[in-house]
Amino acid sequence: MTQQTLAEALTLTAAGEGGLTARLSGDFSNAPRSAPQERGAPFGGLMAALAAGAMRQGLGIEPPLQSLTIQYLAAARFEEIGFRPVLDRGGRNVVYASVSGGQPDRPAIQALGTYGRDVHGPVLTPLAAAPTPVRDLDRTPMDPAFGPWFTQLIDHRFVAGPKLFGENAGRAPELGCWMRTIDAAPLDEARLLFLLDGLYPTYFTAFPAPPIISASVDLRADLLTAITPDTSPDGWAYFHFTSRDVGGGWAVEDGVAHAPDGRPIALVRQRRKLMPSRGL
Repeated sequence: MTQQTLAEALTLTAAGEGGLTARLSGDFSNAPRSAPQERGAPFGGLMAALAAGAMRQGLGIEPPLQSLTIQYLAAARFEEIGFRPVLDRGGRNVVYASVSGGQPDRPAIQALGTYGRDVHGPVLTPLAAAPTPVRDLDRTPMDPAFGPWFTQLIDHRFVAGPKLFGENAGRAPELGCWMRTIDAAPLDEARLLFLLDGLYPTYFTAFPAPPIISASVDLRADLLTAITPDTSPDGWAYFHFTSRDVGGGWAVEDGVAHAPDGRPIALVRQRRKLMPSRGL
């Protein structure tokens, strides 16, 4: 079977009464490639990109996305999914919108979006970074026994290696990686949202194998600048992720995305619910 491309997966079709639909493929499953695609669900980064796209396309929103907050209510199925965006408040400077998405009898996500134009003002960028240039790093495909299906759509290049399963034990639980989608298209809002969830939980670097599996409960992304084709013409962005807290059956993780010139372009915070496992 031909693999669904990212452009196809991100395509939203008008469905009447202000709704839109997209087709979800098992190629974007969060199940490991050693398991059938149906064992997983469409991964959170794809759902975030579709939610933001549904608000923009369905409501005719033009200003850049400033923030997206999404709750993952249930695992969507690999079939057509519907989205219904709502304009909560429009204005000259800021637009507030929301969207719900799911399949018949199965609400999957609900999200809030804030859109607004950038204007001239004071500038402070303390999160600027200077990572190893991506050209100096080798591609690091995920091990098929561990890596989810959707990672086949991402080119990963780790700084200092993937550090899986305890390599960060006793050290800061953090991870740096360059990523772009394999179509090498210029970075845009949808691809940035897709990539902000494009790695395994950072706490995997602090604990030994087997991995403690978790499910994304909610995610908030703040875009720090308008994402244009000039931001990253080759699609690359550098991501630095950190586990902030793991305990009580929950994990909270933060990330920063940087343009190739080191400018910070997005922040992300994700809360995960740890799945029960033996020994916990």
